[in-house]
Amino acid sequence: MTQAQILSKNQQIVLDIIEKARGPLKAYSILFNVQKKGINAPQQIYRALDKLIKLGKIHKIESKNAFVACRNTDCEISKATAFSICENCEMVDEISDTKLSKYLTSFNKKGMKFKRFNLEFFGLCKKCK
Repeated sequence: MTQAQILSKNQQIVLDIIEKARGPLKAYSILFNVQKKGINAPQQIYRALDKLIKLGKIHKIESKNAFVACRNTDCEISKATAFSICENCEMVDEISDTKLSKYLTSFNKKGMKFKRFNLEFFGLCKKCK
């Protein structure tokens, strides 16, 4: 993140909660966890989440309607992400593969240019096998 991308107080509070979480968090779980810090309205949470996604600090797990911190320090594409998700313990791991990213960002089907996508793989993690 560059110096120009300073987070607001609410964005930093939301990011801290998501970074400390052991798994994906839904917006209302985040709201419940930050009410003591002065964030009381769902709109405040959604605005912070939208900005954090745009900055590439967090990702939305579409199938769970939940959010995780970006663990990939050199994550370049906030609009093109891939995850492995354990069906048992719900652990989410961001897949960092340059070949996959390059293929997916250049993927073009019937002339359609995609604006964003999430690719989610489901299975069992090493611990749950």
